[in-house]
Amino acid sequence: MTKMDNIKKPEGAHAGVAMDRKIEKKRNPLKIALWGGGGLVAAVVLYLIADSAMGGRTFRVEESRLVVSTVTSGVYEDYIPIRGKVTPLTTVFVSATEGGRVEKILIEDGTLVELGQPIVELSNPTLQLEVFQNEARVAGELNAMRTLELQLEQNRLRHITNITTLDYEIQKLTRNVGRYRILHERGNFTKAQLDESEEDLAYKIKLREITIQTQDTDARMQEQQLELSQIDSQNLERNLGIARTSLDNLNMKAQIEGQLSGFDLELGQTVARGTAIGQIDDPYNFKLEVQIDEFYLNRVDLGQSGVYVRPGDSGEFPMRIKKIYPDVQNNQFKIDMVFIDAQPEDIRRGQTLQSKLTLGDSAEALLIPNGAFYQDTGGSWVFVVTDDSEFAVKRTIRLGRRNNNYIEVIDGLAIGERVITSPYTSFMDMDRLKLTEG
Repeated sequence: MTKMDNIKKPEGAHAGVAMDRKIEKKRNPLKIALWGGGGLVAAVVLYLIADSAMGGRTFRVEESRLVVSTVTSGVYEDYIPIRGKVTPLTTVFVSATEGGRVEKILIEDGTLVELGQPIVELSNPTLQLEVFQNEARVAGELNAMRTLELQLEQNRLRHITNITTLDYEIQKLTRNVGRYRILHERGNFTKAQLDESEEDLAYKIKLREITIQTQDTDARMQEQQLELSQIDSQNLERNLGIARTSLDNLNMKAQIEGQLSGFDLELGQTVARGTAIGQIDDPYNFKLEVQIDEFYLNRVDLGQSGVYVRPGDSGEFPMRIKKIYPDVQNNQFKIDMVFIDAQPEDIRRGQTLQSKLTLGDSAEALLIPNGAFYQDTGGSWVFVVTDDSEFAVKRTIRLGRRNNNYIEVIDGLAIGERVITSPYTSFMDMDRLKLTEG
C-alpha cells in the first residue's frame, strides 16, 4: 500500500468541489477614473471638431438683449456733435504798464465800464522823478538844437552880407579903373596907380568867387545839419512823450467797453510792473470754446462750418471755426467757434450748447446705425444675422466715416443685411451667436 492509498478521498456527489471554487476579482477605482476621464476628453474633442465644422465657437444669447440694425442706403452727413462753452468773444487783460502803489480804487469788480474810464490810480515817486529829469534833459537838448539852428541861419546871413559888400566894392572899383585908364592915356594918372587899382579889382573879384563857393558849401552842410537836427528833435520829443505816457499810465483806464472781472485790489497794495489786475469781457458778443477728440485733429481746419440748433423753436445759427489751439491735453484739443450772422439772444456766459461741426460734404453711402459695438471692434468686424435669424456670424468688414447717428460702410456688407450694433463685451471671443427667444 502506497502513501496515496492512505489519503482519504472525499465522498459523495460533490467530490472535487473544493478544488474548483470560483475566485472573485477586485475592482480598481483608479483604472475606472482614467477610463472615465479619457471618455470625457474624447467627447470634448469630438464636440470641438463638430463645433468647428459648424462655424467655430458659439455663444447662446437671447435676441431680446441685442440691438439688431439693418444696412440701408442713404445720404451720409459728415459731421460730429460738439458741446461748447459760451465765453466772451473779446477779452482784454488789464495789466500794470508801470508798477506802483495803489492810491485810489475808482470802480468795483463786475462793473460795466466805458472805453477810457479810469479804474485805479497808482503812485510811483521814482518814476515821477525820472520823468521830470527826462523832461529837463530833453528840454535842454532841444534848446541846444534851436541854438544850433540859429547859428546856422546867422552864418548864412553873414555870407549873404559879405557877397553883397563885395559886389558893391567890385562895382565901384570897376568904375574907378575905367576912369583911371582914361586919365592914364591923357598922362594925368601914373601907371603904378592904374596897376594898383586893377589889382584891387581882381582881388575883389577872386574873393567874391571864394565867398560864393564857401557859401554853397556851408549851405549844403547847413541843410544836412538841419535835417539831422530835426530828426534828433523829433526823437527827443518822442522820448519825452513816452516818458509822459509812462507817468500817465499810473492812472489805469479801461481799454475797451465791457464788464470788469477778476479785479481785486486793496489800498496801499504794491503792484509790480506787468501784473494782471483784472480783465474786461465783451458782455454782448460770445463765442464757443469746444473740446474735440484728438482723433479728428487732422480733419478740423480754420473756417469749417457748424450750426447750433436752438431747442424748441428749431432756430439755426451758423458758425465757423475761428481759432484752433495746437496743444492736446487729455486726448482732446480746443477750438473757438464764432457765430457768422446773428447769435441767439438768450445765451449767457458759461452756458453749454450742443452743436454740430461739419467735417465734409454729404454723399450717398451704405449706412448702419452707430452703436456701442464700434468701441469693442474698432469697426473691423461685426456679427451679421443669418437669413433664418437663428445665428449671427462674425464677419470682417471695412467702415469709413461716422457721425453721431450713422457709420459709413465701405466693404463687407450689403443693403438689407442685419447686424448687431449693441455692445459685444460678453461675447468678444465668439465666432457665432445662437439667437434664442427670451
